[in-house]
Amino acid sequence: MSSDPTTTPVAPDVERKVDDADTTLQNPRTAVVALGSNLGNRLDMLQGAIDSLGDTPGMRVKKVSGVYETEPVGGPADQPTYFNAVVLVRTTLPPSSLLERANAIEEAYERVREERWGPRTLDVDILAYEDVITSDDQLTLPHPRAHERGFVLAPWNEIDPDAVVPGHGPVADLLAEVGIEGVTRRDDLSLHLPE
Repeated sequence: MSSDPTTTPVAPDVERKVDDADTTLQNPRTAVVALGSNLGNRLDMLQGAIDSLGDTPGMRVKKVSGVYETEPVGGPADQPTYFNAVVLVRTTLPPSSLLERANAIEEAYERVREERWGPRTLDVDILAYEDVITSDDQLTLPHPRAHERGFVLAPWNEIDPDAVVPGHGPVADLLAEVGIEGVTRRDDLSLHLPE
């Protein structure tokens, strides 16, 4: 069901029928994507990434979490806090192409990779792609640290409380273990589905 408070809730079976009838996507797969920003206008960066994902041929953004403000994990001690969100997409792109698109979106928002876990205008990470478990030089699925990070698990649980991190267990259980210390939901801020 939609988490957008400006719309009337739709029953899950109706939502599935609508998705099944969407003939613009043949054999779509579900992927979960994390977004983060701690430089520039953080909220605009996140919304821009959502819109860019929505503009991608063969992809539909289906759900968008709220905004979570997070203390930095690793990296320089003096960097600003992050805004984080998670989106659920349906896509015909294979994981490698989804990664290329994520990297292109980061580049469009002038992401610079100078130091590990350093400040960034935009971070677009694939958390999961269906139940795929794989690892190569370019991409590891599910994301290798998703199951350890409250700033990923809290927004993911918000948009899909029944979600499972492949190979690690239910998101809700992982969130209960990890906790949300240093993670605050910003109810005064919001993101929306692409228009």
